[in-house]
Amino acid sequence: MLNDIYHALDPIAFQVGPLAVRWYGIGYILGFLLGGLVIYRRAQRWGLDITADDVFTVVIGLAFGVIIGGRLGYVLFYGAGYYWQHPLEILALNEGGMSFHGGLVGAIIGGALSCRRYGISIPTMCDLGVQGAPLGIFFVRCANFINGELWGKPTDLPWGVVFETGGNVARHPSQLYEALLEGLLMFVILWALSRRLPPRPQFTFSGVFLALYGVFRILVEFVRVPDSQLGYLWGPVTMGQVLSLPMVIGGIGLVIWATRANRPQQGHVAA
Repeated sequence: MLNDIYHALDPIAFQVGPLAVRWYGIGYILGFLLGGLVIYRRAQRWGLDITADDVFTVVIGLAFGVIIGGRLGYVLFYGAGYYWQHPLEILALNEGGMSFHGGLVGAIIGGALSCRRYGISIPTMCDLGVQGAPLGIFFVRCANFINGELWGKPTDLPWGVVFETGGNVARHPSQLYEALLEGLLMFVILWALSRRLPPRPQFTFSGVFLALYGVFRILVEFVRVPDSQLGYLWGPVTMGQVLSLPMVIGGIGLVIWATRANRPQQGHVAA
């Protein structure tokens, strides 16, 4: 135990009177701000007629979609029936409980509605949005680590962390694994793919994002302890892996379709 790292981080970044600002909320805010910046910079590099106002509008739609979809996804997939008995607690966002997969669906719906309202190409905005999304994933997973939640299985590796809520045993910092794989590494891969001009066909980046996230999430789930109310579904299989497998299959199929269709990226489309 002498070489173990002990988790002693405060989830509250700062407090103003009765208002406590948590790192988790800051992670979401940073993700949306930097994600919007990435969308705008990529659109400019690709020579698209997408303005800063367009990006702001879409990011607002994405934010609402992520928050609503993430919460509903958690209620449906991870609630284990609890919220059907306590429906008012669905609104208790301050108590935590968000699902990435639900947030992804919400982001697609919220972003698509914003794009349709202002005549922006939905496929292209999807490709732009997924390039900024890994930054949001990175910050939120770091916030999960600060909160001392979603930790991994016991480990003897030198970087094992003893979490207060995880007992007196060193565990895999699975939150940081996800931050590095689903966040930084995926951002770098998508950034490298975006450098080519003219840009790759519509839905290429969306497909790569889905496939990579699914693969990385499935791998990390092998060392991450599943939610206590669900546990394992079948043998070592978790809900996170079940929800991620269709992303891998769909992502690969989307890349193949995009390559064959070869539809060019575009900004605004005719009504």
